Amino acid sequence: MKLKVEDLQKRMDYIRENVKEHNSKERAEKLNKMYDHFEERMMLAPASGTDYFHNAWPGGYIDHVMNITEAGKRMFNLYLDYGFKLSYGIDEVVFCTMHHDLGKLGSLEEDYYRPNPSEWHRINQGKMYEVNPNLHNMTVTDRAVYTLSQFGVTYSEEEYLGLRLADGMYEEGNKYYLMGFGESKKLKSNLPQLVHQADMIATRFETERYMFSEDANIPYKDILGITDTEQEKVEVEIPDDEDERNARMDIIGQNGPTGTHYKEVEKPKVDKDYKNQLFEDLFGDKKWF
Repeated sequence: MKLKVEDLQKRMDYIRENVKEHNSKERAEKLNKMYDHFEERMMLAPASGTDYFHNAWPGGYIDHVMNITEAGKRMFNLYLDYGFKLSYGIDEVVFCTMHHDLGKLGSLEEDYYRPNPSEWHRINQGKMYEVNPNLHNMTVTDRAVYTLSQFGVTYSEEEYLGLRLADGMYEEGNKYYLMGFGESKKLKSNLPQLVHQADMIATRFETERYMFSEDANIPYKDILGITDTEQEKVEVEIPDDEDERNARMDIIGQNGPTGTHYKEVEKPKVDKDYKNQLFEDLFGDKKWF
């Protein structure tokens, strides 16, 4: 995937706006100083090193930060709807989502990822980037915590845990926090869970964007029997005039309270015959459906 310069700038603006909106003036100043230092690197850094992981392309990092932050905001509202007891607010969620992968920018002087010089690995294994061997060996999370400290950015224990545990059980060091036996050792806040779930949503979204693109190495659409059609969501302004509104019903559909309307088109379908044939070829006369 390739983003235009203006697309990258929009994502950078998104980050700056969220820094201003969801932090105290003092912390926002320190964060903006950090982003001043890393801005160019942020707009070019990938979010991973392998093409079939997620966002392994220039600008992938900043795109991922935007995606997880949006997912985190939605998860926050979902938690409220479910009646979760939240000891934090949306500001804490945004701080954790925006900085959980900060370590992927590298040190103050060196990039974390650099283009893989091996053409064979790029072509045959999709390893587009490699971790910079000039860096001290640190986990991405530890480097994120360290980087924040270099700009004097402080945060609460709860925010620390939300940021620290964003990778869930994918990070070996997190087992101490997530597998604690005894009531006193269980997580007292659900912020780490929310941030991890937001990260999983954003990462899966980015992975599927690759899976169903022309860049994919495997024909995922054929394997899953998925068509390209889906329900189209359109944002429209509802006309005040009744005659004009009726004339545009084919576009705006049923009026809703938010001005967001759905134009019904064919939804994705699973090709059952294909699934059955594939399943039978692999496992005999059993059926998928």
